[in-house]
Amino acid sequence: MTTVEERLLPSAEPIQLIDEHGVPHDHPQYRLPAEQTLVDGYAQLVKGRRINDQAGALVRQGRLAVYPSSHGQEACQVAATMVLRDQDWLFPTYRDTVSIISRGVDPIETLTLLRGDWHSGYDPYQRNVAPQATPLATQLIHAVGVAHAARLKGEDTVVMALCGDGATSEGDFHEALNFAAVFKAPVVFFIQNNEYAISVPLARQTVAPSLAHKGIGYGVPGERADGNDLAGLLAVLGQAVDKARAGEGPQLIEAHTYRVQAHTNADDATRYRNDAEVAPWLERDPLKRLEAYLVERGLLDEASKNKVVAAADQAAETLRIGLMEEVQPDPAELFDYLYAEKTPQLREQAAFLQDELAREEA
Repeated sequence: MTTVEERLLPSAEPIQLIDEHGVPHDHPQYRLPAEQTLVDGYAQLVKGRRINDQAGALVRQGRLAVYPSSHGQEACQVAATMVLRDQDWLFPTYRDTVSIISRGVDPIETLTLLRGDWHSGYDPYQRNVAPQATPLATQLIHAVGVAHAARLKGEDTVVMALCGDGATSEGDFHEALNFAAVFKAPVVFFIQNNEYAISVPLARQTVAPSLAHKGIGYGVPGERADGNDLAGLLAVLGQAVDKARAGEGPQLIEAHTYRVQAHTNADDATRYRNDAEVAPWLERDPLKRLEAYLVERGLLDEASKNKVVAAADQAAETLRIGLMEEVQPDPAELFDYLYAEKTPQLREQAAFLQDELAREEA
């Protein structure tokens, strides 16, 4: 019989169902997802990689203010949305652009925040995707609040709360876990451990055996997964979502991956790491390993691959064209969306601004 303590412990090694060579491995607890699921996931990975590349180019062209790339982490991004139902919620971070797009949010609206036009360019309620959070871990408390509210209302809703390894050093992370555990909120905390919080390596953040172990102190079961293995991630995250939905309370999943590119375009990663450290992770590329698996099993040929690439290129072209359009800001919008109904002070300020603008045009 499994004790409470054993139930909380994550596996000794990250769960992996397909290795870096595309070879599948049996696991006593987790099973490979259906073949079509992996084929669909592959298409999402290709699209995600293409969007990352396109966004990087748009930064260099001055069309985006900043872009935190998830190149090499696309399996985490895609898996986080593939295991959710329509009524579920996704709470992303600033690095989770691919995840938001995979959820069905318009790519141009998704990147509006990083362009600097709005705090969020999309309607959160349309796809149940919260605005991207730039402050570390603040979205986790919001995620728990939504999950707790859903439970109180008897809704069949699970919340996927994304964060990075750096966020686990923030107080909000611990407060969110504790609140979720006490009230059995149906939330899955998904840590994308990419080894760095900007320039701070994981070893300078914690000496815990793993980040998944951090759930033990709050009574939250943890699990570890190979963050570059889409199959393993789908199995682990899928089980976590099922448990949360079944009323078993919050779950904590740590994905072991790596931030291949710089923190953002404003970062110089060569100042704190070298090419020799990055090189092994290039061999563990999530896209290449799944492609090797699908080709070996006859689920992907050259024609189908070209079709997937063409669709990804089309998505990138649409994104590029959309973000090349000049935005004509309306100063009156400064006073919109602050309150459901404008306060007297806002109405006075809005009138003052309109008067000033009219004087300039006269």
